[in-house]
Amino acid sequence: MYKGELISLLVTLLWTVTAMAAEVASKRLSPLGLNVIRMLLSLILLGILMWVVCGQPLPQDADAETWLWLSLSGFVGYVLGDYCLFNSYLLIGSRFGQLFMTLAPASAALFGFILLGEHMSLLAILGMLITMFGIGMSVLSKGGEQHKLGLKLPLKGVLFGIGAGLGQGIGLVLSKVGMTHYETLITTPEALDIMPFSSTFIRAVTGFVGFSLVMFFTGKARKVYAVTHDRRGMTFALIATLTGPFLGVSLSLMATLYTSTGIAQTIMAMTPIFILLPSWYFFKQKVTPLEILGAIISVGGVALFFV
Repeated sequence: MYKGELISLLVTLLWTVTAMAAEVASKRLSPLGLNVIRMLLSLILLGILMWVVCGQPLPQDADAETWLWLSLSGFVGYVLGDYCLFNSYLLIGSRFGQLFMTLAPASAALFGFILLGEHMSLLAILGMLITMFGIGMSVLSKGGEQHKLGLKLPLKGVLFGIGAGLGQGIGLVLSKVGMTHYETLITTPEALDIMPFSSTFIRAVTGFVGFSLVMFFTGKARKVYAVTHDRRGMTFALIATLTGPFLGVSLSLMATLYTSTGIAQTIMAMTPIFILLPSWYFFKQKVTPLEILGAIISVGGVALFFV
């Protein structure tokens, strides 16, 4: 009972570590360099896991349709979503970039209904709205600055922020479509047990190819190769990979097998709340009363999923 919701909470904790590690790694390796490196590392780790469990380093029983849906998910979630997310950080800052990520639960719920026929109860919808409101309140207040609703932001930055939120939500739904089909093809218990990890491998292939193409077409291949000699940066990149594309993303896909994508995505959208305390402790970032109030409200919203 509530297996999907509990897995989603675990994913939120993992992504909190991911966000902190990625903050350090991206400053040392660059956002593009970090994305290329973490996709490659995740492919290696996932391949090793499948080799140990199933005897081969590639997804078992996956047909062309499985690869199509999960690759599409990887393109939307990794390549487009992460591209928009990092660019929104550059144009409007991480505070507002994270705020637009609260669009992910709504987009996941909407496309989950369109593609999968998923329905959410009124209580779950209320919980989703309350959680999104709490997250938005907390993120907007970050740093103790006062912001007005009429504050003008660069249109390009706003569009990137919207694209990041939509990319994450829609990517998760596309993953569930692919896994729902994939599940009917699997012939061994071992392959079924690690299906979310095999699915993440397929998504990571698309992510790696996509970011590699961006790297070569922008002429940054040599620069990305150079940053791999940064040991501290690579250490944090490995941590961000373990808790992100390897464990975090795989468990997020697993969560959708036990609950609706809208509910799972709403709970996982609480990462900006979970990161308040470690950000204060490790990065000495100020936590305001409004952030704390937002955290309390968002936790209350998530609690409605367990009623």
